[in-house]
Amino acid sequence: MRIGELAARAGTTTRALRYYESRGLLPARRGSNGYRTYDERDLRLLQQIRTLQDFGFDLEETRPFVECLRAGHPAGDSCPASLAVYRRKLAELDALIGELAAVRDGVRVQLERAERARDELAAEAGAPDGPEPHCELGG
Repeated sequence: MRIGELAARAGTTTRALRYYESRGLLPARRGSNGYRTYDERDLRLLQQIRTLQDFGFDLEETRPFVECLRAGHPAGDSCPASLAVYRRKLAELDALIGELAAVRDGVRVQLERAERARDELAAEAGAPDGPEPHCELGG
């Protein structure tokens, strides 16, 4: 198949395919007419790349998976180098989840503090000689 058909079947652009080719992820085969030619194996490579990118892998992290497929393995993640990338990505994600959980806890503490302050202000506003609130207390 030619580059346009491969791009359409893979759900990407011809520009992306040329970029993958320049990075050595996609083979650069040419037919006798000079046009780039691709086959079903190339489609599998692209599907692997796209799936990993959807998971948040950068393009270079997809290289071991592509090389595994090129070596003839039935799946791009059946090689030791691919498994190592999975492990690194999981560790990275675990660290990010930990950071996000800490931020979430901080936001929750701030919300609780703000709600207590609002409630105290509302109570003071309802008391005789209490301060006038400067914001709406409803909702």
